[in-house]
Amino acid sequence: MSAVPGLIAPGALSPLADRVVTPGGLRVIGLDLSLTSTGVCLPDGSTFRIKTRAKDGDRRLLAIRDRIRAALAEHRPHLAVVEDLPVHAMAAGRTAKVHGIVLGELLDAAVPYAYVVPATLKSYACDHGNADKARMAAAAYLAAGVEFADDKGGDQCDGWWLRAAGHDALGQPLFGMPQAQRDRLLKVEWPEVAR
Repeated sequence: MSAVPGLIAPGALSPLADRVVTPGGLRVIGLDLSLTSTGVCLPDGSTFRIKTRAKDGDRRLLAIRDRIRAALAEHRPHLAVVEDLPVHAMAAGRTAKVHGIVLGELLDAAVPYAYVVPATLKSYACDHGNADKARMAAAAYLAAGVEFADDKGGDQCDGWWLRAAGHDALGQPLFGMPQAQRDRLLKVEWPEVAR
């Protein structure tokens, strides 16, 4: 089939295609872990939340584990980037349970992972370590035209930025941004990643 002038050539990417999908074949998953609403950004750039109900108690951990297990099996990421626990957060104990069960899944799936503290992620995304959720979402829109529907807590947005940080750290940035913001990622201990 030949190309028609003014139209897309066969086999070419549509200009409407997500330009931030797995450049160079790198697959990174971003995980903003929470017992009530875990934000996930898959390697293709799509996001979702894993919502749980308090009345289900610790069984919520199993729901989160199962969804993460399924995502890892389907998308086979080269790297997981996880938002680290805030040092002095009141809910750190409950969130640590989620981290433990997800870490077990990452280890079982042989997916290397990196932890990014919230202030570093915010500085990378917004050049401000105390940026709020609205500012993080606005930065994602400015960087790549991405919007997050039904993301009141910013969980999907944080997952998206964690994925972007992983791409940047591995030398395959998803979009342009100031080098000073990229340099914030030098604080993170990044694992060796086989592709």
